[in-house]
Amino acid sequence: MGVGRVPDEAHTALLVSLGEIKELAEVGRPTVSNWRRRFARSAVEAAGDRRPPFPDPVAGSDSKPLFQAEEVASWLDLRPIPDMEPEEDGTHPTYGDRFRRNLRLRGLVALRHEVGSAERLVVDALAVCAVADAGSYPGPESLPPGPLEDAEAADPRVSAAVHELIEELGSPRAAADTVLSLVERLESDLVTDMTPPAVVQLISTLARRRGTTSYGPARPVVINLCAGTGELLFALDTEGHGDVVAVEPDPLRRKIIVYRLLAHRRTALGICAHPTDLDAQPSWGQPGPGPDPGHPGGVPFGDVVVADPPYAAGERESAEDGPLAWALEAVHRLKPGGLGLVVVPSWTLSRPRGTAPTPNVRLREELLGRDAVAAVVQLPRRIHPFRTGAEHALLVLRNGAAAEDRGRVLLVDADRIARRVGGEWQAYVAEVVESGRSPVDEEAAFFPVSAGGPRSEHLLDGRSVLPAHRLASKEHGVDHFEATLDARRDAAVALPRLKEWIGGLGIARRPEDAGVTHRKVGGYLRAGQLQVLTGHRIREPDIGEAGLAVVGREEMLGALPLGQRRIALEDLAEYPQAQTTERGDVFLLTEHGVRTRVDDAGGCVLLAPVQGLRVPAYRKFLAGEARPEEVWMRPHVLAGLLAAPRNQQRGSGSLVRRVSVRDMDLPGLSPEEVAELEVILAETERQRADVRRQLDALDTLARRLAAGVADGNLALRRRPGGT
Repeated sequence: MGVGRVPDEAHTALLVSLGEIKELAEVGRPTVSNWRRRFARSAVEAAGDRRPPFPDPVAGSDSKPLFQAEEVASWLDLRPIPDMEPEEDGTHPTYGDRFRRNLRLRGLVALRHEVGSAERLVVDALAVCAVADAGSYPGPESLPPGPLEDAEAADPRVSAAVHELIEELGSPRAAADTVLSLVERLESDLVTDMTPPAVVQLISTLARRRGTTSYGPARPVVINLCAGTGELLFALDTEGHGDVVAVEPDPLRRKIIVYRLLAHRRTALGICAHPTDLDAQPSWGQPGPGPDPGHPGGVPFGDVVVADPPYAAGERESAEDGPLAWALEAVHRLKPGGLGLVVVPSWTLSRPRGTAPTPNVRLREELLGRDAVAAVVQLPRRIHPFRTGAEHALLVLRNGAAAEDRGRVLLVDADRIARRVGGEWQAYVAEVVESGRSPVDEEAAFFPVSAGGPRSEHLLDGRSVLPAHRLASKEHGVDHFEATLDARRDAAVALPRLKEWIGGLGIARRPEDAGVTHRKVGGYLRAGQLQVLTGHRIREPDIGEAGLAVVGREEMLGALPLGQRRIALEDLAEYPQAQTTERGDVFLLTEHGVRTRVDDAGGCVLLAPVQGLRVPAYRKFLAGEARPEEVWMRPHVLAGLLAAPRNQQRGSGSLVRRVSVRDMDLPGLSPEEVAELEVILAETERQRADVRRQLDALDTLARRLAAGVADGNLALRRRPGGT
């Protein structure tokens, strides 16, 4: 059914169903049904309405009627699209315009198999756009032979469809951009590494705020180190720059950029295959005069350098030319005072240093140590539709920092910002980067690069520098003293038998001059004050009803009671790496938040992704080898502090949000405070367990009563005097 630009006499032969009308007009199916019902011929005539009725079906069946496409388009011409800006001539876009455009695009997509490949179709269509208005160029020498040859060799049906698209959209530029938007429907590999529109908008907004689109005499030079199909180049308004240089190793993508530029009527752009070509006079593949002859060394440095490289599968953490090498190349290409914007996978920022630093860590620390990173922007999760299993970040780079910005980096959690402000997050993030602050403390903050004190949190401490891992998540706008008093009052009312115990809880404000310092869990692990117990993967058939209790995701979420699943000792022997817990260990599940639980008995086996934390000093205390004042941390206190709101939102990960245990933090409390809080939290947990047992008993009773009555085996009656 799909063809290119269908001649007018052929429109009457083109039939569409109700579902196709929905798709082509970009509305919901209820809207089409409502149009057909309200504007049926009989309904219009009965109401005396002079408006044309919805077209009658000409074929198909009652369950799947078919309509003439041109009749539907003509009827939709009478219905303007709401909330759309008027065209330049003052007319308002209609559903008919949208219907016809999508009909022609569907026909163009259908020609993919006729011309041989999606890439061939894209190149031919862009070539037609490039030469569609050749007379507008300054001279015949401005138009290279490549697009002319491809346009002449293009399939006539492709050429006809593109010309009609140009006529409908009003310009070759709009037609070329529309053709590039079809690569997903064409199932072309080009789509897999195209920069997502949201990232394009963010980068262009950041660049625009730095004045990169000014039309003054000193117009900035833009270098795109990995141009792809040109999304960033066109978003940065290449017409407003002095020199624009695109680096792209793939010949097909270089050709697409050239043809797209011609369609946009832009000729002053240089294209080379490798960044090293920028240092010498390159063989420019651009459709114009090329760089200024006054630049004998090409265009090695830019005022704005951008890159969104198509990272291959695999993390390449040990490769010297890993993802952060693009960031170093961007810094190398920046003029003093210039702006670099490079997209990198977030794992490059979250990997810890370790005993033997990887090349990735060395590159990261070199960037930070050179004061080349102005800001790290953690992008919203699933920002890239074709790399759904990976998170990305945007590095804002500089070559020379102002005096007040030296030695510090702004961390911005755009994922958190996007969840709060919605679709306009790009402009908001650009404002935060420019001003250096956000009204929500947990969304952005400056961090020192190097150490400023004995416990100063700095970015060269070998830990993750991902914003979600560094920015603490305090409860914003909460008066903890008043909130705790309210909670104590509510608990006393709800549990009158515990009123005396609850009332005995002494609560006071901490003096402002007695502030608490926080330290990362990773620091306690390195010092040996905490130990991590890793969960293991155990085959399902080895888990039964006897032996040691296993603790997995289901137990931590409350879907299964602790102790229902077990593993026999002889089966556990097949897993020599599996560890058993001890009394006082803390279970951790850090997916989509933090859930903790204290092991009061020991002898459990952890199933991944559940982890455990052990306090060696507490083990010595239980064994009588340490005095109470020597115990710096205790189990219930550790469990409660880890699950506090400030640690809950530190998660990262595109598919499953996980919180890094090492990047959680704990307040520095005295042994006396820890001991007092342990007594309170342990008693609270004991009372909660009693209440849970009561609830379970009531749930079981209600379930058995309902089941017995439902099966006809029970007859219930109230006893005399019962309440």
